[in-house]
Amino acid sequence: MNDHDIPASENASESSACDRRTALKTATALAAGAAIGVSPVVSAAESTAGVDLQPRPWVKIRGIYGGFPDQFLDAGKTPADYGVNAVWVGSGSLKADQIARYHDLGLKVFAEFNSMHATGYLEKHPDAAPIGPDGKPSPAPHGWQGVSPFHAGYQQDRRDEFRRVLREFKIDGIWLDYHHSHASWERDEPLMPDTDFSPAALRLFREQTGIALPDNTAAAAKLLLGEHREAWTDFRCAMFTDWVREYRKILDEERPSALLGTFHCPWSPDEYDGALRRKLAIDLPAQAPYLDVFSIMPYHARFGHVQDPAWIARQTAALGKRLKLRGEPGEKQQIWPIVQLADWGETVAVDQVAAAIDYGSRQPATGLMIFHWSGVSKEPAKIEAMRKAYLAIQPR
Repeated sequence: MNDHDIPASENASESSACDRRTALKTATALAAGAAIGVSPVVSAAESTAGVDLQPRPWVKIRGIYGGFPDQFLDAGKTPADYGVNAVWVGSGSLKADQIARYHDLGLKVFAEFNSMHATGYLEKHPDAAPIGPDGKPSPAPHGWQGVSPFHAGYQQDRRDEFRRVLREFKIDGIWLDYHHSHASWERDEPLMPDTDFSPAALRLFREQTGIALPDNTAAAAKLLLGEHREAWTDFRCAMFTDWVREYRKILDEERPSALLGTFHCPWSPDEYDGALRRKLAIDLPAQAPYLDVFSIMPYHARFGHVQDPAWIARQTAALGKRLKLRGEPGEKQQIWPIVQLADWGETVAVDQVAAAIDYGSRQPATGLMIFHWSGVSKEPAKIEAMRKAYLAIQPR
């Protein structure tokens, strides 16, 4: 996984927060001693307080996001002892011997792939920065720096890296991450600047739509955010969808048995004035033909719903309705939410672990994973609560 720490601006206000991408690399052997083999401070009754968990035969995947959980093995346990049958690992942290080890244990190993946030590319290619309405590089919102999807060199860089990962590692699937426009949305108060008014984007827009634009970027942006807003939104969404189509093509060429998934914003289409499409350029129905799994990210605490974990199920149900998925056998696509157990900005109490897993595993979901291992692995009580919940919903 690429080195992406929490921006300084977030560290200042959220010193205890842990970035979900950093989580992929920070699980350590030290956490093993703290989390495994220490008597949990929560009882079985307390860990599932108020939640009636029964076997859920439709739930095929019970996963961990954030790397290989070697702490289990170091303590003489297996992931299966905790109801876990899948792990998600950053593509930069994949190791062939670890993949084989976990496959031998009966787990699926999925990779996470950084699509639009590989900011190391900008160090050598500053012209790949997203351009704001003023014609200048758009400042990184809350420190999150995106890259222009219209930059030909960046497109090739990501395609080459995606192909390398699939060719080199025997993974069961690969999930797109950061596949959205330059924005900071993983919080209760998002910051989503209008982009990308780069020369390449404006030129392609003119060619594809036949709409004339002035040469001045600011003047062109004013029109695109005004009378041509819908055409501009459709154009940007189509670009991100085209990237997904390209990723699918590469996967089918290199590892056709693998799944293609995506981590994505949990908002409904009308939230934040239609920001899912108008700001983030995410059109899930359009991307659907190329995807196997939708991993909606309903981080209830991070998104301001810490007292309402049922929000997880509502957002998942809304996604299922939009994609016409019910979580029934025979459906081509699946919904596997990633639910928040680790603290990030807001604390997730131990007694919410079972609720998060409960709401995250309700149909149309047919799998789920917990966010994130590096945080949870340091909290014995949460590990025990996760274990009890996962084993409770595991098919008998």
